[in-house]
Amino acid sequence: MRDLLQVAGASGFLSLLLLPRATDETQTKFHSLEDTLARAESWLMSSQMSGVPIVPMNVQTEALLTKICGDVASSTVNMNSLGDLANMATVSLYGFEDYHGVDIGVVRAIRLWYAPFAGEMALEIKLQPGDTRLGFAISRTEEGFIYVSSVAEESTPGVASTRSGLLELYRRARRASKLLVVSRVGDDKPSGCRCTAKGLRPVTLHFLMWERLPPAAVIRGGAAARPTVQMIVQGDEEGGGDAADESTDEVAFDGDGPEIVLSGKDDSDDRSFRFQNIGLPDSWL
Repeated sequence: MRDLLQVAGASGFLSLLLLPRATDETQTKFHSLEDTLARAESWLMSSQMSGVPIVPMNVQTEALLTKICGDVASSTVNMNSLGDLANMATVSLYGFEDYHGVDIGVVRAIRLWYAPFAGEMALEIKLQPGDTRLGFAISRTEEGFIYVSSVAEESTPGVASTRSGLLELYRRARRASKLLVVSRVGDDKPSGCRCTAKGLRPVTLHFLMWERLPPAAVIRGGAAARPTVQMIVQGDEEGGGDAADESTDEVAFDGDGPEIVLSGKDDSDDRSFRFQNIGLPDSWL
C-alpha cells in the first residue's frame, strides 16, 4: 500500500495551527475558542477564493502546555466547580496548579487539516548547463501559499521552463482559474530541501492539483528536458562559513530574482540548497 504514496514515507495531508489572539496588549486574556475557529474558517475560504485547490479534511483542538504567572494565572479558569467545567467549552486558556505549586496554563489552539483537491503532480526539473534561468516567477498569497505566478514563453531563449511541461501546466491552471501552488520541493516543503550537486541531479517540484492529470498531458515530446539552476556555492555552514575559503565559488543571478544557495564542501556528495531573497509580489528564477 505504501507504493501508492506520491512521496515515499510522506502523506498528502497538510495542516495549519492557529493560536488564540490576546484581547489587549497586556496579553493576560484571550479571545474565545470560537474566535480561533472563525479565523481558521476565514483562512480556508480566503485560500479557496484565491484559487488554491484545497479541501478541508478535519478540524481539532490541540492543547499546548505553558507556564503562566501573575495576571495571566489569575485570569484563567480554575476547575474548582462544575460551573468552571462548563466554561471549558469556550475558553482558549485555562490554568491549574501542579503538586509543586507551579501555575500551568493550557492553550487551546485549533489545527485545521486540509488536502489538495485532486492530489499532487510532480514535475521533475533536470539541471542542464547552458540555461541562464529557470524561466518562471514565484509569488506568495496572503494566506502564505507559494505559487508560480508567471512562466516564460516557448520563444524565450536561455530558459528551461519551456521544456519541463511547466508552461502547459501553468496555462491549464489559468484556464481553470486556479493557482499553481508549490506543495513540495523534492520530498520536502518549500522551505528547502536537500539534494546532491554532483552531476546536476534533477529537482522535483510538486504542485497542488485541481483535477487529475497524467504527466504526459503537460510534458510535450518524448523524453522531456528540464530546467537549470544557477547557484551561489558557499563553504560548509557548520564550519562557520568562512568567506575567505579559496574553494568557494559564486555565480550570481542577474536582476533581483531569488538566489539558490548551495552549501557543502567540494568533495562532499551531500549538499543542500535554499531559496534566498524572495521578494514580493513576484520573483523570477
